Amino acid sequence: MKEVAEILNKKRKRRGAIDFDTNEAVIHVNDEGTPIDISLRTRGESEHFIEEFMLCANETIAEHFKWMEVPFIYRIHEDPKQKKLQQFVNIARPLGYKIHGSLDHIKPRELAKVVEQSVGKPEHPVISTLLLRCMQKARYDAQCLGHFGLADEFYTHFTSPIRRYPDMMVHRLLTHYLDKGKNEDKNRWEELCKHSSNREHLATEAERSSIKYKLAEFMQDKVGQEFEGTVSGITEWGMYVEIEPTKVEGMVMLREIKEDFFIYDEKNFCLVGKATRK
Repeated sequence: MKEVAEILNKKRKRRGAIDFDTNEAVIHVNDEGTPIDISLRTRGESEHFIEEFMLCANETIAEHFKWMEVPFIYRIHEDPKQKKLQQFVNIARPLGYKIHGSLDHIKPRELAKVVEQSVGKPEHPVISTLLLRCMQKARYDAQCLGHFGLADEFYTHFTSPIRRYPDMMVHRLLTHYLDKGKNEDKNRWEELCKHSSNREHLATEAERSSIKYKLAEFMQDKVGQEFEGTVSGITEWGMYVEIEPTKVEGMVMLREIKEDFFIYDEKNFCLVGKATRK
């Protein structure tokens, strides 16, 4: 299994799939639901095996049904928006990362190279996170429009664990067509895809909000303490700082920084001190 998974992984990387490999926070709570500790989730080798086989299964089924030309559900991921990509380039270039080709028709391979080159360097988490923010949201569609992040023409969602209703819809379509069922109404499946994408968005927002709530609750009794942190994002009114090694993130308002008056340089994605030029 390990050998086969490695072959599949190399094939995917040659194709230009982007491996963001971002860490997720695991919040440990007591019997009352109060957060008592935060750790970073690490994926074991077996998870990597399963992921490779899952991707292969999804790609194979999506391609098969695309050429059957029957109504089906695909998981699509469209090209990133040019404006967001330009912001990313403005940050990556000063750090020594070159991106070749037009941003209008950027190839996933070009962005994957940047992530790979940054692995093991201090800027890797920032490069990976900022690139992830450039990406459009993956969604469900009745048309097979490809998956940018995976650098694949064909992709769907149906393998275990069954986490979302569209996974079940794919299983039902598979059973239906294997039993020589008639072609489904494409308009109906387009509506179901749209509805599923909307529900997924709401569920993701709810999940993020609940994590933020618990992280804030964890930090409640630590007000006044000092922590090491990394600037994870900036805006015209302040900077986001992520406390290491957790995923706790907070906003430092510019008005609270007394040493200088900082101005937001949107083009170069930085804050510059008016007097010190820091």
